[in-house]
Amino acid sequence: MVEWLALLLILAGMAFFVAGTVGLLRLPDVYCRLHALSKADNLGLGLVVLGLVIQADSWREVLLLILIWSLVLGASVIGAYLVANRADQKGVMPWQR
Repeated sequence: MVEWLALLLILAGMAFFVAGTVGLLRLPDVYCRLHALSKADNLGLGLVVLGLVIQADSWREVLLLILIWSLVLGASVIGAYLVANRADQKGVMPWQR
């Protein structure tokens, strides 16, 4: 049963990765694309990590997975901020109808 739950969480995480990729390709401007990527990819990675944590053999593996996830979250926030800030400095206007 644990394996099935882990598989379900990992597949759900992969679905969020696909949704983020679709958002990157389909959304109209840099700000919307950043939003789609940062939200979907962080949630997707969280679900994948949770699925792997369920199957971990030791507390060391669990802590390493959580550390990796937190580092990716921090890098995502900083990267999205830097890209959005640079786009704003260049005068890129948000998409409007």
